[in-house]
Amino acid sequence: MNQNALVAQSGGPSPVINASLQGVIEGCRAFPGKIGTLYGGWHGIEGVLLEELIDLSSQPRKEISLLSRTPAAGAIGTCRYKLPDDRREDYDRILDVFRAHRIGYFFYIGGNDSMDTAQKVSDLAKQRGLDLIVTGVPKTIDNDLGDEAFSLIDHTPGYGSAARYWALHVQNTDEENRGMCGSEPVSVLQAMGRGAGYIAAAARLADPERRMPLQIYLPESGHTLRSLEENVAREVRRSGRCIVVVNESFGLDEAGNLKDAFGHVEYGAGNATAAQIVVNHLNSVKLPARGNVTGQVPGVFQRSTSIFASAVDLDEAYEVGKKAVEVAVAHGSGWMATILRKKGATSYSACYDKVPLYQVANSARRLPKTGIAANGLDVTDDFLRYARPLIGDKWPEISLENGLQRFARIERKFVGKKLRAYTPVGFRTKAG
Repeated sequence: MNQNALVAQSGGPSPVINASLQGVIEGCRAFPGKIGTLYGGWHGIEGVLLEELIDLSSQPRKEISLLSRTPAAGAIGTCRYKLPDDRREDYDRILDVFRAHRIGYFFYIGGNDSMDTAQKVSDLAKQRGLDLIVTGVPKTIDNDLGDEAFSLIDHTPGYGSAARYWALHVQNTDEENRGMCGSEPVSVLQAMGRGAGYIAAAARLADPERRMPLQIYLPESGHTLRSLEENVAREVRRSGRCIVVVNESFGLDEAGNLKDAFGHVEYGAGNATAAQIVVNHLNSVKLPARGNVTGQVPGVFQRSTSIFASAVDLDEAYEVGKKAVEVAVAHGSGWMATILRKKGATSYSACYDKVPLYQVANSARRLPKTGIAANGLDVTDDFLRYARPLIGDKWPEISLENGLQRFARIERKFVGKKLRAYTPVGFRTKAG
């Protein structure tokens, strides 16, 4: 007798996360003899704990087909709910929900923390004798999942779209800065990415010939406000203007900053941003130019805007979601579907494989030294060769109705609950 499946999402969304969701849904449909009903956890693992499960198998095919062009995570929701080892009550509840709804396959879409949770659930199910197959689906715009040798995963779904956003954003900023440099000589932009500089680094894709007066400040480079001031002053003397891209952690100590449920600093939730710190500092010193320094923080637009999505990223996010189902059926529990770059190919080409969950759980790769210029203000051509194919060469196809984007409309109709009401441990504490 076939078993049901459940898919859930965790962490910050991306422009292509729903493409992976669609891949999982359609992947499950390809195994009618093994997989029965597919449920979606409403707001990730929180929905599992609360037994708020959406029947995805009964959704209209048209709405499912629109998922790949629907950004962010509004279709079934996501969450930032930490599941440390000592929350045994939560883990027991998850397994109880799986038993009650005959869940034999669990697909978890997320980053390194999510893969850690997936690994723990897989291990616990084996210990308790529950017939459960757990498979991870990678997701994070930060591109910090895996190892710096890129042997576990070449890049994560979501990164190519964030990189494309920054390539196009910096192109437009350069036009603005060139026109307004008489009164606004320096434009400061803040990019997402906590400890890894992959997103900020993508700004150079806007100008691979290095004609813009562009400086990129990566967390791996070790620059300070003082060195930034000196570098910007030098560029302003040379070009009369400067575009500065800073990582969101630049100039910010962790002390006093708000943190999310995973324990990560949630930049932008506190009283200061890296961009504002840089702008305030540069306006307090005497730069060799007239006018004021200005700053912009694009914020969640980097991860939630459909029109900037990379067509390459969309296709790969779908394929890796579909691959996860194939891995689960063929190889059992404890794997994450992955994207690798075909070796020896004359042009960029991706292939899909699997890696053990424990190898990617809580991984945190940084931008390798080979991708950073000697002065720490730029990236190398090696990085450009790595990142350029990921942004693609065309606009995504977004359906329109009455001039507005037509996104998927998943009916949020929960299946009947079979267990007693439950309050997740994290909801009982301030940390949750």
